[in-house]
Amino acid sequence: MGCHSREYQAVETKLQATTWICVPRALVSQHYSEEFGKVNPLRKVPAMKDGEYHLAESIAILLYMCQKFKTPDHWYPSDLQKQAKVDEYLSWQHAAIRAPASQIFWFKLMMPITTGNNTLQAKMDSRLEELNTSLQLFEEYFLQDKNFIVGQEISLADIVAIVELIQPLGSGLDIFEGRPKLTAWRERVKDSIGKELFDEVHELILNARDLPKKMEQSAMLPHFKAWLQKILN
Repeated sequence: MGCHSREYQAVETKLQATTWICVPRALVSQHYSEEFGKVNPLRKVPAMKDGEYHLAESIAILLYMCQKFKTPDHWYPSDLQKQAKVDEYLSWQHAAIRAPASQIFWFKLMMPITTGNNTLQAKMDSRLEELNTSLQLFEEYFLQDKNFIVGQEISLADIVAIVELIQPLGSGLDIFEGRPKLTAWRERVKDSIGKELFDEVHELILNARDLPKKMEQSAMLPHFKAWLQKILN
């Protein structure tokens, strides 16, 4: 099973009886193996195998699990309009939040060993500007004065959001600083999940400073070099 973010592997964890959350683990090259290719020919994380049924893409996997395991209604509401609000955020966040947040992480943390250069400041500035614009929209449009994205209860939208917004922290960039509304929302998400579990699943990403050393000895390094070069071009 893969995690929401393609750079991570995931482990399945029960959350409030029937749902799950992703745990980032050390980067390895398992998704390039022949065995993984049988599950997902695209050889990308995430991927899921449920018996003989295979499924790729994080959002599809999350929705599948919600329906299969009959999760509490607040995760993916049966109410049409609330459900549509979850869908709206999940559709928006790919390019608006996930892309700049993950690229900032890799530019800032991994660029020196994958390209041999320090972070390209122009690229970093561009991605940070994109993320800052998206964070303003997140607060003003999606969050507004509500406790969570959909209302007073946590949903899949909040889980997906927090996973991505934690990534820059792993590279030393605190995007929550100076944003009291965003910070308060993060704390509510943490309280809803449970502080112990929240800290556990984010432990590795928040202690990612040792990743460059691990990557230097990893078979994945050539793949990441190629991936970053595509972003730079």
